[in-house]
Amino acid sequence: MAKPSSNPKKSTFSSSTDSTSPDNLAQEDPATATITVTAVEIPELTEQEISDRLHLERKVERAFFEAGKALAQLRDRRLYRSTHRTFEEYCRDRFGYTHRRVNYLIAGSVVFDNIVAGTNCSQNEEVDETGTNCSQNEEVDKTGTNCSQNGEVDETGTNCSQNEEVDKTRPNPSRVLPTNEGQVRPLAPLEPQQQVKVWQRAVHEAGGKVPSARIVTDVVQKIMERTRIPNTYQLGEVCQILAKENPELRGKGGCWGIVNHVGEFSCTVKLWDGEYTVASQHLKSYNYLPAECEQMQVICDRINRVYSSGLEESVQKFLEMLGKLNRAYLTGLEEKVLTVLESEITHKEAWG
Repeated sequence: MAKPSSNPKKSTFSSSTDSTSPDNLAQEDPATATITVTAVEIPELTEQEISDRLHLERKVERAFFEAGKALAQLRDRRLYRSTHRTFEEYCRDRFGYTHRRVNYLIAGSVVFDNIVAGTNCSQNEEVDETGTNCSQNEEVDKTGTNCSQNGEVDETGTNCSQNEEVDKTRPNPSRVLPTNEGQVRPLAPLEPQQQVKVWQRAVHEAGGKVPSARIVTDVVQKIMERTRIPNTYQLGEVCQILAKENPELRGKGGCWGIVNHVGEFSCTVKLWDGEYTVASQHLKSYNYLPAECEQMQVICDRINRVYSSGLEESVQKFLEMLGKLNRAYLTGLEEKVLTVLESEITHKEAWG
């Protein structure tokens, strides 16, 4: 009987592309081993691709802006009237947007417009601290392009001189635009000129990139702290609302309200349809006498008790009109109509 071999056979591998023996591989120093890396060439963008990229980037940037513009037209032209009684109901059913969300988008589109338009000014205007650079007779194009006197306006929103060749691949920090509504929301209460300066300052603090909503809010707060005036309003005082494109106060511009809480820089004001916290710069006192303020308090309470979103539109409009009176009394007819409405509400509550 044959004795089996004490050394089992080893499996061997061969490769037609590698003539190096296993012994040589074992002896090779890993520290000096040569690793071959195949370079993959990435083709440069063509002129058409560069143009397409910039065009698509602009579409992304303007998404919320276009939405706000469209919503404003739907509201102002009442294009919802064939299917819905109110604009708020239409937006909720069609888009799933709350009343506040719609107001934010519309106000955001206004701020976006102001930022774009604010980058263009006359030749003799001095360059301000935000670094805005403008030319003499330039046209304001849809993208807010900032160019020189005789320069061609290109679609990329770049900043070019008269005889300078435009580099389409180089971003221009002065032309950085908002990309979502949250970034411009803190700017809504400001004047248009302030909106431009705050945005450009925020872009600067973001290193020339699109700033986050937090950065914009920080810049706004710094400016507001420098310009705030101490709150001098008193409890029970009758004030007019100055909306100034503040989305929280949309539709309340010109309304009167009763101050029922005074903070350091704001007041809580009771209007015909509820309470609102309003910055002191958005209020204007009617300077009524104490007796007139008490009378307006009574009228406010009466309107507030009667008003609801479920009322007929004509009745709502009447109560809203009373909420914008610039006198401290009701006429005889206004008193009669309000009394009738109060009796109707009392009757419904009694029969619930």
